[in-house]
Amino acid sequence: MSYEDRITIQTPEGVDLDLSLAGLGSRFAARIIDELIKLTIVVALLLGTTAVGAVADVTPELGANGPESQAVLVVVAVVVVILFLVNFFYEVLFETLASGRTPGKRATGLRVVRLDGRPVGFTASAIRNLLRVIDSLPFAYVAGMVCILVSPKNQRLGDLAAGTLVAREMKGVASTSARSLETVSTPAPAWDVTAITAEEAAAVRRFLERREGLQEEARARLATQFAARLIPKVAGVSDELGPEEFLEALVAAKAARA
Repeated sequence: MSYEDRITIQTPEGVDLDLSLAGLGSRFAARIIDELIKLTIVVALLLGTTAVGAVADVTPELGANGPESQAVLVVVAVVVVILFLVNFFYEVLFETLASGRTPGKRATGLRVVRLDGRPVGFTASAIRNLLRVIDSLPFAYVAGMVCILVSPKNQRLGDLAAGTLVAREMKGVASTSARSLETVSTPAPAWDVTAITAEEAAAVRRFLERREGLQEEARARLATQFAARLIPKVAGVSDELGPEEFLEALVAAKAARA
């Protein structure tokens, strides 16, 4: 299997989007980085817990059923909770709040996305990370690695259950205008936009609302495809407008005439 597999998905806006799937090697490298970070967090928390226990000044002469034994049980419980919270919420928080990228994925140029290309949400991230326990069986993520190798979309079991996949970040594709990737406020132009349907206008609005969460190349490609499809329906569009500038102006013009 090629680790440079590409798939084409259709976004909710009805535009085809090409994604380069992450292979086993890059995902393993990202995993190593994240595990080292989590290990550092766990060690720091355990050292803090140990320091708190030392301050408690437990008396060893009180026996197995005394305060010392209870303190040991408390420490064990705290360690278990710390391990669970770090192992589970580390990925979920980063994937939900950092556009599908943990520090390891960011360092290796990877991102978790939904099957339709949209950013991953809390529920999907929670499902894929809860099932990481199964992916790790019988040891060293053997089940997950086998699943990635045989899955058409390089998905592990958690991805299959959550409806997610891991894609490579796409770099280096610029838009036709330096301003086309900026958020700008565009006044409504005097265009005739009657040929633009309500469905097309709604699709453009959805794209503009979620563009900040898209990869750079995907964002530029979608904007270009939308513009190429809709510019012929609008008279008087300046050639100097970038794709996103045109789309912003189109939405403004459509809203002004609603």
